[in-house]
Amino acid sequence: MKVILKQDVKNIGKKDEIHEVSDGYARNFLFPRNLATQVDSTALNMVRTKNEAKEHHAAQALEAAQKLAETIQEKVVLIRTKGNGGRLFGKITAKEVAQHLGEEVGHPIDKRKVELERDIREFGTYQATVKLHPGVVSTFKVKVEEQQ
Repeated sequence: MKVILKQDVKNIGKKDEIHEVSDGYARNFLFPRNLATQVDSTALNMVRTKNEAKEHHAAQALEAAQKLAETIQEKVVLIRTKGNGGRLFGKITAKEVAQHLGEEVGHPIDKRKVELERDIREFGTYQATVKLHPGVVSTFKVKVEEQQ
């Protein structure tokens, strides 16, 4: 019997997938627990519509990430901080870089997505990358100057 899963079912599949299961398993386990429905034209159309909407939203998110990556590409983020003798008091973290980059491009950037090539403990220019979406990575420079 073909069924459409309403929820993720271990060893069967994920929500909104169509699977072939035995009649007894469907009648005695899946249907009573409201984990699946039998495939009919209405349910099939609903699943197709959900999948098309999901694909559309994923394409929009990818396109937005690519536009943001183009904006970020080769940008120079300037951070002014206190220091002494060419060294910083402390270090510049990915959180600070993400905050300054977000202000620069006008879009919030998650600190977990920013990767620094190494710890920033001295004044100078450093390379950094930001992963905006799976497969969309952008590089930029971080320039650290002494605050006057």
